[in-house]
Amino acid sequence: MTSLIRYTFFFLFFFLFQVFLARNVEIGAGMQLFVLPIFLMILPFNTSIFVMMSLGFLLGILADSLMNSYGLNASSLVLFAYFRPLVFSLFLPKDGYDNLKEPTLRDMGWRWFLLTYGLLLLLHLVWFFILEIFRLGEWLLILRNTFMSFVFSYFVALVLQLFFRKQNV
Repeated sequence: MTSLIRYTFFFLFFFLFQVFLARNVEIGAGMQLFVLPIFLMILPFNTSIFVMMSLGFLLGILADSLMNSYGLNASSLVLFAYFRPLVFSLFLPKDGYDNLKEPTLRDMGWRWFLLTYGLLLLLHLVWFFILEIFRLGEWLLILRNTFMSFVFSYFVALVLQLFFRKQNV
C-alpha cells in the first residue's frame, strides 16, 4: 500500500512539475525540460509493459491537455515505456535484476542509470521532436532541439535522483 501511495505521489509530482514549472522554462536554442520520463524510469522492474504503457499514456495525455501539445507527450511516453524492458535487458546485470531494488541511481549505480536513462531519454526526445517539427527536411533543427533538451533534461534528472537519494524516499 505504501508503494502505491509513493508512486501516486511521484506521478503527481512529475506531472505538476512538468505542466506548471518545466514548460515555462524558456532558455532558448530549442532547449526544453522534460521530467515526465523520470516517472516511467523509476517504476519497479517487475511492472508489466501494459501497465507502464497505460501510465505513460495517462501521464502524457494529461500533460498534453494542459500544455496544448496534441498528443506529443503521450506518444513519446508510450514509446519510452515500450522500449524500457528492451533497454533494461541490454544492460542486465549478470545476476539479473533484484525485484527488491528499483531502477534508480541509488539502487543501480551511476553507470547503469546513466546508460539506461540516457538511451531511453534520447529515444523519447528524438520521437518527440520528429513529431513536433514533422518535417524531416528540418533534421538539423530536430537534432539541435534533441541535443539541447537532452543535456538539460538529463542534468535535471540526475539532480532529482540525487535529491531523492538523500531523502531515501
